[in-house]
Amino acid sequence: MDAERLNARIRGSLTVLIDSADELRDLDQALGDGDLGITVSAGSAAVIAALEQLPPDATPVDIARASAKAFANANPSTMAALVAGALLAGSRVWADTTDVTIADAQAFAAAAAASIAQRGKTQVGDKTILDGLAAVADSLVDQNDADVALDAAIAAAANAVESTKDLQSRRGRASWLQERSIGIADPGATALQRFVESWKIAGQTTE
Repeated sequence: MDAERLNARIRGSLTVLIDSADELRDLDQALGDGDLGITVSAGSAAVIAALEQLPPDATPVDIARASAKAFANANPSTMAALVAGALLAGSRVWADTTDVTIADAQAFAAAAAASIAQRGKTQVGDKTILDGLAAVADSLVDQNDADVALDAAIAAAANAVESTKDLQSRRGRASWLQERSIGIADPGATALQRFVESWKIAGQTTE
């Protein structure tokens, strides 16, 4: 996928993702402060606007960095800072990339997951967005067909969300609920699932 298509696909995906804002708000109200819907909708709108302003010769790195800056500036939340840091970490593995392959996407997801683990002082099993992101990164290893890889990523993200229902939240405001957090899907992992799903929807309408 070249930079022009990447830009369009991200904008299309985020347009779809905004429709999930109410669902994410409600989940986040059950476990946290309920601001995830605003974080996702405001951040997505800001990224769309930023990518529309990029020059025609923008590279995949330029796109990732512009997305990180726009998402962070649109929100003062911890989640926004973690996502922005993850996007910047992912951009570093694309230093010489002009066409994004499945392997490039896998490397980006893995770097993003490592960033969230480090910056958020969390690990898989703590019931956070990391559970979904790490699963998506693993699902893309050794994939060669784009459609198969995307379906694998969607399945991995969905399975990760389902598995978080059985976990106790161990990071952020959700951790204050202790055992009461069990039985509720993690909002961050759900947001990632909706983004991966929106990537497929956008592909059906923009390509």
